[in-house]
Amino acid sequence: MEQLLWWQYVAIAGIFIWSGFVRTGLGFGGAVLALPFLLLVHNDPLVFLPIISIHLLIFSSWIAWRGAQKAKAEKRATVSESEQPSAEQGNIAWGYLRKALGIMIVPKLIGVFGLLTLPNDIVTGVIFVIVAVFAVSYIINKPFYSKNPIVSTGLLMMGGYVSGTSLIGAPLIVSVFATKVPRHQLRDTLFVLWFILVCIKMASFLIAGVDLQLIHQLWLLPCAFVGHLMGQHFHERIQKAETPTFFKFIGWALLLVCAFGMYSTFWL
Repeated sequence: MEQLLWWQYVAIAGIFIWSGFVRTGLGFGGAVLALPFLLLVHNDPLVFLPIISIHLLIFSSWIAWRGAQKAKAEKRATVSESEQPSAEQGNIAWGYLRKALGIMIVPKLIGVFGLLTLPNDIVTGVIFVIVAVFAVSYIINKPFYSKNPIVSTGLLMMGGYVSGTSLIGAPLIVSVFATKVPRHQLRDTLFVLWFILVCIKMASFLIAGVDLQLIHQLWLLPCAFVGHLMGQHFHERIQKAETPTFFKFIGWALLLVCAFGMYSTFWL
């Protein structure tokens, strides 16, 4: 990352706090709801994606592990010793996770290749367009959900590709997982999925010699941790409640950011 102005460092720190909050609070969206803001501060996806990837590896594994420990504790409290634990009693829906990965893996690899070859402005434009579409869906309170197998497969494949290009495929992927995975398993299942997908991304970064921005991890990881603590508290509050107003607010904010971002990228 090149030398930036002081306000850019402050803005980046605040955005990573926001990213950690969203990631932990909702179980997804840490990248999709932070990357457009980061690109307004410094328009280079390959600067921020390695940082976001490492944060995802750390926090997704931590949250999934804590979820597993909590599930085991609850199981010991409610299940007699004679009963055998079932997949539904855990915190991860392993069966559907394996099925979804089988659908997503090839588009994911194609997306990774696209990230390393397409010009910056093209990747940035794709990011802003996709986020703008989902921002509108949040505003009208009609997020994308599908129970049709063909549509679900298409969304997973598209989500895998977008995840490969920019790590913002979460809205597409979650739209399918939300209808296939029980609610009590959804967040931790998604975190295991993010961990696997990000491992592929990190391998591609290492092979291509992309700068992982390790020095900036030293001060941005604590920022993400602050957001994580705030998001954990938020998640506990909304776990049993719907929050359409919250999503509508996010939608308007994202739409404005994307409109300005597209203007600054292609017309300024």
